[in-house]
Amino acid sequence: MGNSGSAVKVCTDHQGGINWLSLSPDGQRLLTGSEDGTARLWSTADSQCHGHFQGHESYITFCHLENEAAFTCSADHTIRKWDVVTGQCLAIYRGHTSIVNRILVAKDYLFSGSYDRTARCWSVDKEKQIQEFRGHRNCVLTLAHYSSRDVLEEEEEEEEEEEKVSRDLLVTGSTDCTVKVWWVSSGRCYQTLLGHTGAVLCLILDAPNRELFSGSTDYTIRTWNIVTGEQLKVFKEHQGSVICLELVNRHLYSGSADRTVKCWFVDTGERIQTYKAHKHSVSTLKYHAGILFTGSGDACARAFNSRSGVLEKIFRGHKFIINCIQIHNELLYTASHDGTLRVWDIRGICKRNKRRWKKERSVQGRSSQKGSLARLFNNKVGCMIQQENGEHEAVELM
Repeated sequence: MGNSGSAVKVCTDHQGGINWLSLSPDGQRLLTGSEDGTARLWSTADSQCHGHFQGHESYITFCHLENEAAFTCSADHTIRKWDVVTGQCLAIYRGHTSIVNRILVAKDYLFSGSYDRTARCWSVDKEKQIQEFRGHRNCVLTLAHYSSRDVLEEEEEEEEEEEKVSRDLLVTGSTDCTVKVWWVSSGRCYQTLLGHTGAVLCLILDAPNRELFSGSTDYTIRTWNIVTGEQLKVFKEHQGSVICLELVNRHLYSGSADRTVKCWFVDTGERIQTYKAHKHSVSTLKYHAGILFTGSGDACARAFNSRSGVLEKIFRGHKFIINCIQIHNELLYTASHDGTLRVWDIRGICKRNKRRWKKERSVQGRSSQKGSLARLFNNKVGCMIQQENGEHEAVELM
C-alpha cells in the first residue's frame, strides 16, 4: 500500500465546523461557510485564505461562489452578497423569518429556501425581493431552477399565456414530503409532485430530458416528468435516507444513511453498482474522470472505480463528518465539521484510472464478455480491504 495521495494542505483558519464548500465557475477560488458565522475565500492556486467575510449574526448554513461575488445564508434569517476582491458586504437580503438553509443563483435571480416554509426570489443587483413562494407546510430544504424554454415545445409554451413575461421555474423540496414547481414571475404553483412519504432532502434536474430526481428520508429516489408532474420511476433499494445525488451520463449516483452509494441506469431504473466500505452515512459525493469520490460521517473521504465499484483510496485525517467536497485540477478539497479544509493530491489515482480504462477497452476487444466479468469479480474480492491507521493520509488499495 502507498500513500501518494496524502494531504498537501490542511487549512485550520475557521473556528467552527465548515457547513459548505463552493467552487467558482472559473475554478480560481473556493468559498467556505462555517459554524463560526464567517465565510472564507481560498485560492486554488496556493490554497491560501485570501478573504474573510464577517457580518452574519449566527452560523452560515450554505454558500455559493460566482467569479466576482460570493453569497452566504445563515441561521440569522438573512442572505449576504460579498465582493470577492475587497471582502465588502454588498447587499443584505432580509425577509425570511427563520433559518435560511439553501440558496441558488441563476441568471439575475437569487433564490432561497427557509425553515419559515417559504422560498423567495431576489434581484441579485437591487437587494430586493421579487417573489415569495408560499404553500409548503414545512421547511424548504432544497432548490433547483430551470427555464420552460429548456423543456416545453413551442405549442406547449403558448398554452401558458399568463407566464409569457418570464419562463423561469423554481423547484422546491420540503420536509412536508412534497416537491413543488413554481412559476417565478407570478409565484404560482405549477405542479405539486406527490409520492414521497418522508422529507425531500435532495434534487437533481435533467432539463433536456424533462426529468427531475428527488431523494428522501423514505429511503427512495423518485423520477418525475417536470412538464406533466407524472412519477416515472421509484428506486427502492436503499435502506436509509437518501442524502445526496449526482447525475452523470444517464447514470444516477445516490448517497445514503445506509452507508452506501448506489449507481442506477436512469433509462431502465436498474441498479448497476453499489459502493460499500463507509462506516457511517454518505454525506456528499462527486464524480470525476471515472472515479466516484465520497465524503462520510465516519470522517473519511473515499475514491471508488465508478465502473467496478472497487475502493481505491481512503483519505484520512478529518475528525468529524465531511460535509462537502470539490475537485479542481486533480486536487480533492474536503470540508468538515471539524473546522478544517483539507487538500489532497489525486493525480496518481486519476492517471492510473485513465491507464486502466485504456487497458480494459483493449482487453474487451480481444476477450469474451464472460472473461471480462470474471476479472471484474476477482478485482472486487481482492480489494475489499480496510485500513485503520494513519493520520492525514490517503490509503491506496491497489
